Amino acid sequence: MKRTAIVTGAGKRVGRAIAEALLADGWRVIAHVRRAEDEVPTGAIKVAADLAAEDCAERIFAAEGADEARLLINNAARFAEDRVEGFSPREFARHMAVNVAAPVLLAERFARSGGGGDRLVVNLLDAKLAAPNPDFLSYTLSKMALGGFTELAARALAGKGIRVNGIAPALMLRSPGQSAENFAAMHARNPLGRGVDPADVVAALRYLVDARTVTGQTIVIDGGQRFLALERDVQHLES
Repeated sequence: MKRTAIVTGAGKRVGRAIAEALLADGWRVIAHVRRAEDEVPTGAIKVAADLAAEDCAERIFAAEGADEARLLINNAARFAEDRVEGFSPREFARHMAVNVAAPVLLAERFARSGGGGDRLVVNLLDAKLAAPNPDFLSYTLSKMALGGFTELAARALAGKGIRVNGIAPALMLRSPGQSAENFAAMHARNPLGRGVDPADVVAALRYLVDARTVTGQTIVIDGGQRFLALERDVQHLES
């Protein structure tokens, strides 16, 4: 029988790469997207839900086979720029709803499902948490909260045989508003001189799937960029 995985934000960018890799590995993939018209990888089961809605977890777990899921990947995230100056409580609330509350609701629903055996929750974090800067304030705060939840959930769910871990990549793909020139200059701006790729996240995920005694851990994938202690987000640095 195929193992079942749920991937949020599976229609594009790294979420799509994760879903495609799991399909290639023989998983049945429930691919979450925000809108019903959004595309998902061929072979995946599509489910649409607004992660800002309180019933998002129930909508996703209404998909065929979701209650049998052995793997939950909280990948989808809101990413909008704001700073301390001109802080918007509304923007902060939006980030917290999508980036924190939704993963918590999904993990709670996952824990109540009938997947059985060794199960795994993976939260996609951000390498900037290892060396934070104040850019993208609400986004960063929400990822800090999700990082905290990763350890708390690992403690809370271990008794049910559920592992909870995080993967924290640095810049992988060009961000909204980032110029092609800036991306090219900043992608590999780290001590190893190697740009992080979605394939690196997939490799970390595959490790965590097989690492049956690892829980409450976060794998930082940044080529050592945290050692540089950058004062600004990479897309705001001069190339």
